[in-house]
Amino acid sequence: MDTSFENLKVMVIDDSKTIRRTAETLLKKVGCDVITATDGFDALAKIADSKPDIIFVDIMMPRLDGYQTCALIKNNSAFKETPVIMLSSKDGLFDKAKGRIVGSDQYLTKPFGKEELLGAIRDYVK
Repeated sequence: MDTSFENLKVMVIDDSKTIRRTAETLLKKVGCDVITATDGFDALAKIADSKPDIIFVDIMMPRLDGYQTCALIKNNSAFKETPVIMLSSKDGLFDKAKGRIVGSDQYLTKPFGKEELLGAIRDYVK
């Protein structure tokens, strides 16, 4: 049993219920504590309370997109060290570059599997 994921707080921000559910199921299986949010506003309200160890955020979301959400998280001194992983259905160089500019730590293309998800957590959560 890999205990490196035990009680790790992972936030998944995506407007797709399917993606949230998939990620939540995968992460709970390895012992993570999962917090989901439907969009950036929902996430920002929850981040302060839950203080996640790592955040996965979808790029394409209504109201507040992934780039804006990431920028807001990284601009907050309390959370600027929190790794933010962008999720996108398109694997574009432009998106990756833009993600880097707003301070994201990595970029996963959807659909992602368990390995990519856990690999990102392994890489970024000390």
